[in-house]
Order: sequence, then structure tokens, then C-alpha cells
Amino acid sequence: MSGIEITTRKSIMKMIRTFLILFFTCLGLSLSQAADITIKITNRYLNLPVSQKQNRGTMQFEVGGKQERAFKIRLAADPEYWVFCDMAALRGQTIKISYDGHAAGLDKIYQADQIAGQDSLYREKNRPQFHFTSRRGWNNDPNGLIFYEGEYHLFYQHNPYEKEWENMSWGHAVSEDMLHWKELPTALSPDHLGTMFSGSTVIDYNNTAGFNKGNTPAMVAVYTADSPEKEVQCIAYSLDKGRTWTKYDQNPVIDSKAKWNSKDTRDPRVFWYKPGKHWVLVLNERDGHTIYTSKNLKDWKAESHVTGFWECPDLFELPVDGDRSKTKWVMYGASNTYMVGSFDGKTFRPESGKHYYTTGTIYAAQTFTNIPESDGRRIQIGWGRVSHPGMPFNGMMLLPTELTLQTTKNGVRLFSVPVKETGKLFKLIHQWPVLAAAEANNKLKEFKDTDRLRIKTTIKLSHATSAGLSLFGQNILNYDLNFNLVNGVFYSPEDMTSAEITADIYIDRTSIEVFIDGGAYSYSLERRAAQGNKEGFQFWGNAIEVKGLDVYSADTIWK
Repeated sequence: MSGIEITTRKSIMKMIRTFLILFFTCLGLSLSQAADITIKITNRYLNLPVSQKQNRGTMQFEVGGKQERAFKIRLAADPEYWVFCDMAALRGQTIKISYDGHAAGLDKIYQADQIAGQDSLYREKNRPQFHFTSRRGWNNDPNGLIFYEGEYHLFYQHNPYEKEWENMSWGHAVSEDMLHWKELPTALSPDHLGTMFSGSTVIDYNNTAGFNKGNTPAMVAVYTADSPEKEVQCIAYSLDKGRTWTKYDQNPVIDSKAKWNSKDTRDPRVFWYKPGKHWVLVLNERDGHTIYTSKNLKDWKAESHVTGFWECPDLFELPVDGDRSKTKWVMYGASNTYMVGSFDGKTFRPESGKHYYTTGTIYAAQTFTNIPESDGRRIQIGWGRVSHPGMPFNGMMLLPTELTLQTTKNGVRLFSVPVKETGKLFKLIHQWPVLAAAEANNKLKEFKDTDRLRIKTTIKLSHATSAGLSLFGQNILNYDLNFNLVNGVFYSPEDMTSAEITADIYIDRTSIEVFIDGGAYSYSLERRAAQGNKEGFQFWGNAIEVKGLDVYSADTIWK
């Protein structure tokens, strides 16, 4: 058969297939049972069309007759947006793509060396400009935060194939300053044990697990594999700075469902406990956090349990008031409530709590491991539960913050402020010492339509019991002096009779973060203008005094 005849026959078959798909679609039916295409990979990316209007189906890639991956996707012939698969590892190979959902979108799949929408990437209307977001898809909990050989690693819960939760994998990005991130290929993908839920990473300098190669220490990820039946804890290792991963062939390393009679056993947080020369793992189990110990990251022993927390544990030691000879341990969970206490390598003993230091859209925050002792900071990143209307991605990371323990009138408490590196993004452009509210409002008129900004201000109440600052009718700051509330949450200043409050405000396209009184309390909120409100910034409150007003321009991290 000649090349022309083959081409003609393929064209006819494609026309018939397209006609049948359209015909059955009009009847409300689907040709989903045997829909597949074969592609030889010649480019970096496969671009896949998606619509939230479509039902999900399962797509599978086969190479040499073996399944290479499988995932759920809302494939669409009329896409709302595009997602992609990084095919660099399969370049030159032929793959068979099958789909059991609405098959019309198969013919829209195409290869390229850029993702669909690359020309507008990071410049989209509702793309945050100084907060991390993934190029495409859903992201939630930060995972595996670690510093290694000059790079900060941000792994995170990720659905690469849709802007809603599904296909939980570990996304991956790296940065030299925690601000400007480079997104890398997906680090951990679902397997026979389940989807990839949250966890942490460490560097195994002493080769306790036996994964090291020569002088190269392994980066070891400890994570939860989630299936409909149970959640188990697994490990994987990387010898190339987190770029590629090998899963331990004897996973899982912890299976504790039977002990707790609960599926809720997840989110392992691992660190090296130097005094005891062993690893510590803190795991969410049913009603709180269980502490495990191990010599090799593979064999774990349950030591103790602390009730009262839910999901995404963290446990770390901090100096009090910067004094390294005087330290306390902090344990917290996904809701950012915490306890202060002591830890002997096996048991955490709370001395006070539960307290909170931050509220709002933040959830499942995690701190970096392996920060050099010469730095000494405890740095945290949290998931911002914020939507981004009309965008091909969803979810964001909040600003990296430094955590410290400081002595207050109520005892030792956790403080949180943006890391010093964020200073390079903001330039002071106006500064006024003392203003009446009307004067301050007039000064801020020119900034009402700015999509990103930083404002530092101190307001003093005298004739008012409540006052604050709003933007297009949304309260950024609402301080109720009578009931000791800030935006509806109890907050008592260090000076209990103080009529002043200071706020450091970071405004991005879809979110706002506010740090009160030097980080004694902070909160985050989704940026939502009140419908029809056009007033811009407004200080409000009876005869209040704006004791200081600093305005900063905000650079973008996407250059």
C-alpha cells in the first residue's frame, strides 16, 4: 500500500471517528470504551485540553505494552484551559494514550517545546505577583521543605491535570531566596500503594538508610500513600538534589491503621535528633500526633502520643528571646495552633497551649529542615487557601516567614514575620509621620487600583472603640479595642490598655497578609472587593490618628 493510500485511509478513519463521536454525543452517549491514540514523543511537553464542565475520566500512558502512568482528567474538545505532561524522560519513545471518558478531546492533544499559554505565563490577570503558584493545576500543603547546597526546595501537594483536588502528587520548585521559584517536574506520583499525600524530607548525611552513593548523601522523602482502604507511610530517595526519585522497594515503613482503627494516619514530619543520634518522626494519627523513633529511617518505634492536633504536624526547638542557652520546643498542627514545651527525643511535654499566632487562609504550614547553623532561622511556608478566578491554577503559597519565641506578658509565645529576603521586593515610595484619617485617605487615592502594594501603618484610637483600614469595602484591618478583636479574632496587645495597633500589610492580586505588632499575631485573607464599592483605601473610626503611614511599591517575582 502506498504512502498516499495510507494517509488517505487514516484521514477517512479519523473523519469517521470524529463523526461518530459527534453523533453519539448528540444522543447523550459516549465512545469512551476504546478511545486511544499513539504518539511518538519528539517534544518536551504534551499539552492536554481541559474543561471543568466535563466529567472526569481515566487517562493511561503505555510504553512498550506497560503502563507508564494513569491519572484522572476532564479532557475536553472545547477546553477552558490547558494542562501539560513533561515528557523529557520519554523523548524518542512511542506511547499509547487511552482514555475512558469523553473522547473528543483526544484529537486536541499536541506536542510542543512550550506549554500551552507560555506567552502569557505569570502575567495572567489573577496570577499572584509575589506569592508562589504552580504553572498549571491545583496545589495545597507545602511538603518536604528543605535547604540543600544553596537551594531551598518547595515540594507541595499537586494535581498537575486540573485546577481542583485530585491525582495527589508532589509538585517541586527550587529557589535561591525563597521568592523567585523555578518549577521542576513532578517529584512523586501515585503508585500501587496510593496517591502521594503530605510528608517531609531530610538529608541522610550518616547514610543510616544505606541509600547514599559515594560521597553523595541521599535526600530522603518520608510521605503518606493514600488509598481508599488506608494510609501508610513510605520513603523515597534522591541522589541528584531532588530531581529524580527512587521509591523504597519495601514500602510501607509504617502501617498503623490496625492500632488506631482509623484511616487518619498521615503527614510524617521527620528530623534528626542529635542528642539521641536517632531520627524522630511525628505523625498525625486519629486524635493527635504520635512520636516515633528510628535509627535507619526504615524501622520505626512508636514512643508517645499528644492529643489535640489534626494533620500536618511539626516539632522543633527555638531559643527564647534569641538566647541559645535557653530553648523550648514547639509542636503544632495544620490549623496553626501550637503548644510550647520540652522534648527528650521520645516524648513532648507541653507547658502551655494551645495558642495561635496566625489565622485566616493559612493551613498546613511547614518549616524548612537543614537550614545551616550559621543561619539559625526557623522558616515557615503555609498554604494559602485562596481561589484565582478564571485561572488555569488554584491555590498558592503564602510569604515565607521567620518564627521566633519571645517572652510576653502571657508567657513565651510564637511570633512570625516575613523573612528578610522579602525586603528586596518592596521599595519605600512614600512616608508620612502623622495624619488625620481624611488626610491619609487622600494620600492613598493614587494607589486604589494598584494590583500589589505594601503598607505599614500605626493607628491610634481615642474617641472610637473600633477602627481600621478597608479596601473597596473589604476590611483589611478591623481593631475592636473594647472586645480585643482583630478582624473578629481575639487579640490582646502587650500593653493591655493600649489604644494603638501597628500593621504591616502585603497586598497581592488575590490575597492580603497582615502582620500585627511586629508579628505577635498575623492573618491572611482572600482579596475580595465589596460589590459596587469604588472608594479604594479608607481609614475609618471616630477621630482616629494615623501615627505613621509608609507605602511601598511591590516588584514581581516572575521575571
